[in-house]
Amino acid sequence: MSAMLTIKGLKVAYGGIKAVKGIDLSIEPGELVTLIGANGAGKTTTMKAITGLLPWADGDIEYLGKSIRGVKAFDLLKKGLAMVPEGRGIFTRMTILENMQMGAYLRNDTAGIKRDVDKMFGIFPRLQERRDQLAGTLSGGEQQMLAMARALMSQPKLLLLDEPSMGLSPIMVEKIFEVVRTVSGEGVTVLLVEQNARLALQAAHRGYVMDSGLVTMTGNAKDMLDDPKVRAAYLGE
Repeated sequence: MSAMLTIKGLKVAYGGIKAVKGIDLSIEPGELVTLIGANGAGKTTTMKAITGLLPWADGDIEYLGKSIRGVKAFDLLKKGLAMVPEGRGIFTRMTILENMQMGAYLRNDTAGIKRDVDKMFGIFPRLQERRDQLAGTLSGGEQQMLAMARALMSQPKLLLLDEPSMGLSPIMVEKIFEVVRTVSGEGVTVLLVEQNARLALQAAHRGYVMDSGLVTMTGNAKDMLDDPKVRAAYLGE
């Protein structure tokens, strides 16, 4: 079985800044892998390169065994690669239901789409209560739920989550991570970029630490939770 995602020697620069300086990373089908590190480490830049939103200078990214250099974000979504971006990016002037239907834009299995809408409302009951409300009127946590539901409506093989807990209350963070674990448990491969290193490592199978555009450590997530260097730098100990 080949890796779902393989990054080899990736270098990304924009605005004259070398944001990613040659990293290697791989994710096997069904894995939940987290990428942690301080602000400005290059995590979001890596995510944007994977999803076709930023060109890269050197190295390669393979998805499902094929290079995706130059492939547009829209075409990657068709191949099952979806991202929930930092800042959520929902359609504020559409209702919750319309936002979720937009997630299924590339599908044409009407009965399946309806079934998945019902499934999302089962996972996110707060969205069901507000299904006809404009998305722009939701709280930050509810918008994050909607962004995740919309991405899941595309039936992704690989789901990229960029800072899903940012700016949310502790109760909301708990709910978001519960959903991340559920999605992973159902077999969706997940790459999670997250400021809350402790929660990320508790949820993940494996972790990568990024610092100043380089991967400085990788390993089993549980082992990393116990690593004194990780604890000192990222777990506030």
